[in-house]
Amino acid sequence: MTFRTLDDAKDLAGRTALVRVDFNVPMEAGKVTEDTRLRVALPTIQKLRDAGAKVALLAHFDRPKGQRVATMSLKPVVEPLEELLGAPVRFADDCVGDVAKAAVADLDAGGVILLENVRFHAGEESNDPAFAAQLAELGDVYVNDAFSAAHRAHASTEGLARLLPAYAGESMRRELDALDAALGNPQKPVIGIVGGSKVSTKLDLLKNLVGKLDRLAIGGGMANTFLFAQGHDVGASLCEKDLADTAREIMAEAEAKGCELLLPVDVVTAKGLTPGVEPDVRGLDAIQADDRILDAGPETVARLIAAMDASKTLIWNGPLGVFEVPPFDRATVAAAQHAAELAKAGKLVAVAGGGDTVAALHHAKVADDMTFVSTAGGAFLEWMEGKPLPGVEALQVK
Repeated sequence: MTFRTLDDAKDLAGRTALVRVDFNVPMEAGKVTEDTRLRVALPTIQKLRDAGAKVALLAHFDRPKGQRVATMSLKPVVEPLEELLGAPVRFADDCVGDVAKAAVADLDAGGVILLENVRFHAGEESNDPAFAAQLAELGDVYVNDAFSAAHRAHASTEGLARLLPAYAGESMRRELDALDAALGNPQKPVIGIVGGSKVSTKLDLLKNLVGKLDRLAIGGGMANTFLFAQGHDVGASLCEKDLADTAREIMAEAEAKGCELLLPVDVVTAKGLTPGVEPDVRGLDAIQADDRILDAGPETVARLIAAMDASKTLIWNGPLGVFEVPPFDRATVAAAQHAAELAKAGKLVAVAGGGDTVAALHHAKVADDMTFVSTAGGAFLEWMEGKPLPGVEALQVK
């Protein structure tokens, strides 16, 4: 796909850019407690300001379900955004209608305004054409910088892009470039790591990836279902035994498509997940009835590291074990640190995403060393599943 970016936008001076951002940030007692999503938007905002555009920011917060809910106002975002931007940020008490029109019209070139929560209007989530048209009245061009909301066909992510000249913002562009490098047009061989607790939540993902990757490593609790499907006793471990047939179908499809599946060959177990518990490294034929598999074993990690060394591209979603509880973080940390070393050395394009994955990479202190880490969550997962993302499709050059 080819996308219009801000480099394609001409003569922005004095024109109003409606910019869809993701400011659905963590808050406590009306204060922003984590500002990553604000920081991510800064390059786009500044690029538009430098071009002399008026910048009107559209965003959602929480789930007000079409009602005006005072505790879900975006107003608390204004002050931390001003501090990060180093410039004033105005606020409008609505995102459409006379209030919004007057506030946007009063902006000087290079000025920034945050409009109130788009989800205060039911037309946002229903992608109501009339609501999208009201939004479009406020601006001259549309910029989508919220990849994390791109899997939703909402008025501010999809409908609006059909009504105004539409461009990908800087954050969206970086995300799309990274995803293209990971799965669209990757350097081969390509290895994937998929972890997490349940196969059932990642069926579409696994089925899509076995047709695209050269190797696929499966870890976390979901690996137990595959081991069970192979006939191994997994003791008291988390295991979706009713999905054994599905796991065997995925294994057969991987073999048919030439994708090598890397399943654990040894595991780390314990009798329970409690502080101070003594872990044991077990071969697959030595798992006891009361054992819980909580991490991948050292031989499994060594095989995974060797597979990374033989690859040019890595796409990663999900940890290899219960990384939140040491010592069951060892496999995830070792794999993450090795991937980061290869990426820093220019030997591997390493792209990762998903909430647990991002947390695990921060835990391993390597998030900044990967080629790209997506914080998009659901949109990243749906992209890995091969599903079209409405907010991205709307930016495509036909």
